[in-house]
Amino acid sequence: MPFTLWLSLAAICAMGAMSPGPSLAMVLRHTLGGGRAPGVIAGVSHALGVGFYALLTVWGLGAVIVHQPLLFTLITWGGAAYLAWLGVKALRAGRGGALEAGAVSTSHALAARDGVLVALANPKLILFFVALLSQFVSADMGALAKVVIVATATLIDAAWYVLVAVALSHSRVLPWLQARAHWINRITGLLLIALALRVLLG
Repeated sequence: MPFTLWLSLAAICAMGAMSPGPSLAMVLRHTLGGGRAPGVIAGVSHALGVGFYALLTVWGLGAVIVHQPLLFTLITWGGAAYLAWLGVKALRAGRGGALEAGAVSTSHALAARDGVLVALANPKLILFFVALLSQFVSADMGALAKVVIVATATLIDAAWYVLVAVALSHSRVLPWLQARAHWINRITGLLLIALALRVLLG
């Protein structure tokens, strides 16, 4: 995979991870309820669930490209429309309510369980990956390139939520994030709409 293409993939994965939603709320709750360690565990566990969905998506899309090229074209266009819809929703979201999540009574085991379950039980996550990764998977892509895609999505998700857990262990950080949540939504929305336009024009 060319480095410039990987940078595009990494940027989109980062924006997807950073956008306020149930995953961020879950990591916040465990961090506020149990401190840094449960928050980090929740974030890493969530990333494992994300990696599992990315793995299924990459290998599934590879099979579709080879055996059903017309279906893959429809998936690509549908994915572009879905990304644009997500972008518009993000632009209209304003301040992310997830940044106001309260604390819960937690443990390392509960944090690990919730991290995986929130990822796997989120049907929008698989739709996001189908929409996103259809732009990066090609018919001649080798196994190593697919591993790079899956690893990128997994590691970026883990890095973001670990950073959130570590940062929120300092009490001053949450108010700072809450005050700027609308900018996270706006940047995410613009990036998703730009990717959708790139797909349609390409």
